[in-house]
Amino acid sequence: MTAFAIDPDVLKDTISLALGDKVKRITVALGEVTLVVKAADYLAAMQTLRDAPGCKFEQLIDICGLDYSTYRDTEWDGLRYCAVSHLLSVSLNQRVRVKAFCEDDDFPVLPSVMHLWNSANWFEREAFDLYGIVFEGHEDLRRILTDYGFIGHPFRKDFPLSGHVEMRYDEELKRVVYQPVSIEPREVTPRVIREENYGGGLH
Repeated sequence: MTAFAIDPDVLKDTISLALGDKVKRITVALGEVTLVVKAADYLAAMQTLRDAPGCKFEQLIDICGLDYSTYRDTEWDGLRYCAVSHLLSVSLNQRVRVKAFCEDDDFPVLPSVMHLWNSANWFEREAFDLYGIVFEGHEDLRRILTDYGFIGHPFRKDFPLSGHVEMRYDEELKRVVYQPVSIEPREVTPRVIREENYGGGLH
């Protein structure tokens, strides 16, 4: 096992060499390597990152979805949905972040990496549930955090804060029923109270 982490610039060069033209963009910031690949190259790139001698990323630490539609409160010029994976090589003591943008904003799809790393199972289900990203090849792609009757994907930037439907137990029907949300959305500005001697009169 390597005693010290690989220099990120060295890792960047190693990954670039291993992936070749599958690399759309690769950067080093704050000592971390971030790689961007096209959706069409995502599965092959991830397999190379797992198996190539200088990479050996045996562990998938996380996959999360992102919605760039209102990125940094500015007009975003690019694909909207992205899956971000974090890979770890225990044997080589190195990490990499991989981003893959879905080609279709109306129906975001990426291939599943569940067959490369078992840990992808629940991570991909979460990204599907919260962002609506479909992972082709996943064996059991269904919601994991929201209810079966839930409508929409709550981490999308255009999802209403109050949601679309609400559920309650109906005494007469003796079952849970779903109905349109009855909450009136409103903006609340907290009132700030300042006291001269707040904190026991310390000056």
